[in-house]
Amino acid sequence: MIRRQGGLFLSFAVLALLLALLPPGGFSAWTWTEGLRWLYLFLIALSAVFLLAPASAWLAVKIGAMDLPDARKVHTSPVPRLGGVAVYLAFMAAVIRNQQFSREIYGIMLGGTIIVLLGFFDDWKGLSARIRLFWQLAAALTVTFFGLHLSLPTKLPFGLAVSTVLSVIWLIGIINAFNFMDGIDGLASAMGAVCALLFLGIGWKSNQYPLSYISAALAGACIGFLRMNWHPAKVFLGDSGSTFIGFILGCLALYGSWATDNPAVSLTTPLLILGIPIFDIIYTTISRVRNGSVRSVKEWLEYTGRDHFHHRLMKLGMSVKQAVGFIAVLNVCLGLGAWNIRHTASTTGTWLLLAQSVLIFLLVTALMILGREVTPGRDKAK
Repeated sequence: MIRRQGGLFLSFAVLALLLALLPPGGFSAWTWTEGLRWLYLFLIALSAVFLLAPASAWLAVKIGAMDLPDARKVHTSPVPRLGGVAVYLAFMAAVIRNQQFSREIYGIMLGGTIIVLLGFFDDWKGLSARIRLFWQLAAALTVTFFGLHLSLPTKLPFGLAVSTVLSVIWLIGIINAFNFMDGIDGLASAMGAVCALLFLGIGWKSNQYPLSYISAALAGACIGFLRMNWHPAKVFLGDSGSTFIGFILGCLALYGSWATDNPAVSLTTPLLILGIPIFDIIYTTISRVRNGSVRSVKEWLEYTGRDHFHHRLMKLGMSVKQAVGFIAVLNVCLGLGAWNIRHTASTTGTWLLLAQSVLIFLLVTALMILGREVTPGRDKAK
């Protein structure tokens, strides 16, 4: 039965790719005329990752890039961990097929390639925290060199330098936030899909078509990869996948124009969409520093523990699938709040939506604390 389902998925993937790559006048042209170009790119990435995910698992087994079980991990047998290569190739296939490249998009593609190569070698051979941080910095600087950075008031002293520094900090933060979230089957992939779909919806609704195209490519790759990454996972994203997804989402937050006349909305929109990973990394970082578990950036990058949001939910009795679903729904709630803030004319309505988001984060905080307290043998990091 499983083999038959796998054959159906592969047949669908091949058929979808053939339809997508037809000469001008076919499905591609139809999506242009019907205003559904995002769907075209979504399907290319979705079908491509169907074909590439099994190949990435085979490559991981061949070269020994396996994730071995230990006390802090959920899985009990070795799992291939080069799924990020499949996500990257599927994403790039969709973006390149679109054949519309601004200077910023070239920067995103180049920076994303650096991140994937870094993650590939880390998954395969293992790299030090210093090397990982250096190349993450290089990828972030590459993006800013191509003109993608945080928009600040033009009259601000040293505005470009400040914008570049903040953009680099933002990207490195989101990269590692998604890497830290990739602790149970399907979580990083599902979160990548949810966040990308939210960016897609806002981008398409506000006529930011390049933003929606990149978002659709990432969403398709993440959703397609979930077929093999859902619990029990047959292949993991690995650092190559989780950091790549975080990097692209961080770039989308910088690339989008969220509000031209309302700085509060412009700032909060991407923060709410990426709110769960951002909250998780801030909470665990503060907790680990307070407990003395982390004393340097190197230790911060290398520290592994079962104190993340998904771990706390599982300590409360949720299964892997339930924890992933719960976190995804919370992220959708925050994303819908970000969507509505853009269309709220009154200041009161904006503040009420922000208050709603704060209440959601307070709920998450309560669950984090409760998850810690019910644990019989508490982890080092609380």
